Amino acid sequence: MILREATMLAFGGILCGSVAAMIAARWVQSMLFGTSGSDPLVLGAAAALMLLVAALATFLPARTASHADPSALLRAE
Repeated sequence: MILREATMLAFGGILCGSVAAMIAARWVQSMLFGTSGSDPLVLGAAAALMLLVAALATFLPARTASHADPSALLRAE
């Protein structure tokens, strides 16, 4: 459940970031070397990397929390 919610949030961020990158592409075109501002391979690789980082950042704490004993956590409070 947590992974699904984080993935949906990451997809929303990737979508908004892709739109912003396409809009800003013509302004940063002069600063890019060897690629265009709207290169689909570069945008796709960046989106995949962001999705991977979001999945790992969510998976590790979720796995730790799923292995915890709820009664021991409640007694600690």
